[in-house]
Amino acid sequence: MRLETLAIHAGNTITDSHQPAVQPITTSTTFVHHEGSLIYSRANNPNRMALENVLAKLEHGEGAAAFSSGNAAALAVFQALEPGSHIIAPDDMYHGIHRQLVEILKGIVEVSFVDLADLDLVRASVKPNTKLIWIETPSNPLLKITDIRALVAIGKEIRAKVACDNTFATPVFQNPILLGADIVMHSTTKYLGGHSDILGGALICKKADDFWQRIKMIQHVGGAVPSPFDTYLLTRSIKTLAYRMKGHAEHAGIIAEYLFQHPQIEEVCYPGLKSHKNHQVAASQMSGFGGMLSFLVKGGAAEADEVISKLKYFTNATSLGGVESLVERRAAVEGPDSKTPVNLIRMSVGLEHLDDLLEDLSQALHK
Repeated sequence: MRLETLAIHAGNTITDSHQPAVQPITTSTTFVHHEGSLIYSRANNPNRMALENVLAKLEHGEGAAAFSSGNAAALAVFQALEPGSHIIAPDDMYHGIHRQLVEILKGIVEVSFVDLADLDLVRASVKPNTKLIWIETPSNPLLKITDIRALVAIGKEIRAKVACDNTFATPVFQNPILLGADIVMHSTTKYLGGHSDILGGALICKKADDFWQRIKMIQHVGGAVPSPFDTYLLTRSIKTLAYRMKGHAEHAGIIAEYLFQHPQIEEVCYPGLKSHKNHQVAASQMSGFGGMLSFLVKGGAAEADEVISKLKYFTNATSLGGVESLVERRAAVEGPDSKTPVNLIRMSVGLEHLDDLLEDLSQALHK
């Protein structure tokens, strides 16, 4: 099956004797003891099993694990490492996961935050106890691109796992496992959910090895699992993922070109633009460039805030990946320690009519 077909059929496991066309929600927290029993819903649930099956197939992995949030999924990877392990992570890492490493796991693991596009710097950061390279590409919110194949090669040399946050690209446009990564991570809250009404996260493994079994144990014993209702909604949303992503990417590419030409814009960060310094790397590992972009308004925070205040169809809100367009001045959300430029606006381009979005941007940027 090809991706669009997998998205519709691989998460539809029918066991009901009435044979409904769509898998129903199983809310029971406990199951009758028998051979192969699911036993208890923290351990497993039919809706979660269906979701994990479609996620594994979409990302070309041997297994998947669904979590209650993207942060919970990422934390499970770090918790699976031996104490004292060293992690190489991007210097522009998503701030929520960055906080896990510097606050929750302080004194438990070591971390070097580096520019992953600088392969010499990555090699120089390797230590005898380096066990994980964490990739985020495209990155949040600067849309930096990391060469997954190159980082995988370094990981193999030093016998370290390579994990890739694939939230922005989704399996529609990028498959890190096919590029050699060991683990793929998603905040399923974003594009996989697609409607800003489901909180969740997921991990997918290339091989169901001992490290993966430890992650699955953490999922089970740690208990940060999604509800049957959320897994049902997410499986339903994934059925339209391929077509939603095509719309998001088409709109984002046109809007990025429009902003690139606009006199009030200082810089546009979108890997689909040929002006992006890693456009060629992105083109070599992505089949499309996604629906996320960021841009710097000429001036400072006040000028960026003014633009946001004038927008009508772009909601000023956190998160991304929904059918509605969202914007936010990212530095204001990340707080005083943010390294994001104060005049940067992150945009999640939605599926409204393109002309309405362009007209809205035009009036908001008009001086």
